Amino acid sequence: MQNAAQFSGKKALVLGLAKSGHAAASLLSACGASVTLNDFAPDNGNPLAEELRKQGVKVICGGHPENILDGGFDFIVKNPGIPYSNPVIAQAEQFGIPIWTEIELAYLISEAPIIGITGSNGKTTTTTLLYHMLNIGNRHPLIAGNIGTVASTVASNATVDEVIVLEASSFQLMGVDEFRPHIAIWTNLYEAHLDYHGSADAYAEAKAQITKNQTPADFLIYNADQSVIKRFVENTKATLVPFTTKGRSTEGISADSESIYWLGEPIIQRMKITLPGAHNLENILSATAAALLYGCERSAIESVLSSFTGVRHRMQFVTEYDGRKFYNDSKATNTLATKSALSSFETPTILIAGGLDRGHSFEELRPHMTHVKALIGIGETGDRIVQFAESCGIDIVKETGNLRDAIQEAYAVSDAGDTILLSPACASWDQYPNFEARGDEFIETVQKLKS
Repeated sequence: MQNAAQFSGKKALVLGLAKSGHAAASLLSACGASVTLNDFAPDNGNPLAEELRKQGVKVICGGHPENILDGGFDFIVKNPGIPYSNPVIAQAEQFGIPIWTEIELAYLISEAPIIGITGSNGKTTTTTLLYHMLNIGNRHPLIAGNIGTVASTVASNATVDEVIVLEASSFQLMGVDEFRPHIAIWTNLYEAHLDYHGSADAYAEAKAQITKNQTPADFLIYNADQSVIKRFVENTKATLVPFTTKGRSTEGISADSESIYWLGEPIIQRMKITLPGAHNLENILSATAAALLYGCERSAIESVLSSFTGVRHRMQFVTEYDGRKFYNDSKATNTLATKSALSSFETPTILIAGGLDRGHSFEELRPHMTHVKALIGIGETGDRIVQFAESCGIDIVKETGNLRDAIQEAYAVSDAGDTILLSPACASWDQYPNFEARGDEFIETVQKLKS
């Protein structure tokens, strides 16, 4: 860990007692800062709070005291999910107090260079792909950030011989000051989190924070197929590395129906790649570009691309049984994600969909239902999505009470050569605590079917 002394004697306020808040408070205290942690929820014997108190951190739970900023803090580290309309944050902005998220801390203390990855979709798949490429390429990667591992904790133990592959959300990127990844990836941009950011432009500006401190010695890999991203990267000082899925290009990395090309030269045939889907091609291109820029051998990249079958619950290939291929896309909690999943296949598809009823329309899926052979509806929206499938002219439509029965029905109406796809287009909370539990049940039931 480098530059720890910069925090010695500083007064820091950490807002939010979750994983990132606990990690930031513990780290800053170990670096000699005077730390106060404030969480709106009651303490109720929270073991994380007790642990921090033993380290000398002042922990205040059960609300935000009106006078909390009277302590004269040098900076604030907030949980990414806390909005800037929060009274403490709004007041801190008026006072000119720096407001960070903990990925800023990670950058400030890390001895290892950082590869930062952001985008509306595909961040986790790109992060995971790149991690495996760097690992096989003997580049000693560490994985961190929005993917589930607290960045500042990873950074505090990283060495100069390692590299941190960091997935960064728009929420996290709003809270950076000096953060500067050596390689940045911007996978794509679609409207999202407008309730938090307030507008599409504000959301895009938050994503663009990933490159604001980069220099010509750094690289920005970006989606050149989206004009909105090109507009936001015009002012970067980084060396630009575009990627496109629209045909062979002599700039950056590109793909046509036959191959992937680096600076116009073919590096791998598409037929060797196991991860399906046009949307995943964007992830493949951006991860491959970063791996090449970081010095990975092409053999390491090809090894990953010819074996990687997807991140768990995100277009994850589960198994092939009796000529049917089963895919778990439980992470598809909206129609945009399910649309991407359906466009990944040309084979006849039995779609299992439905879940929490938020009242949204399924119309966005209509152009992508042409090769859906059958639909099995589940959950609260089971009846509505069955009615939608009937309006699309799909002959085989059924509704079941649960996912286990849906899998049995899907198998019963399928034939060899078909794809059986769980891509719900709905959240899972009507029947499951999260999409992971739903996906786990799909995997377990399919494996039982196979055995």
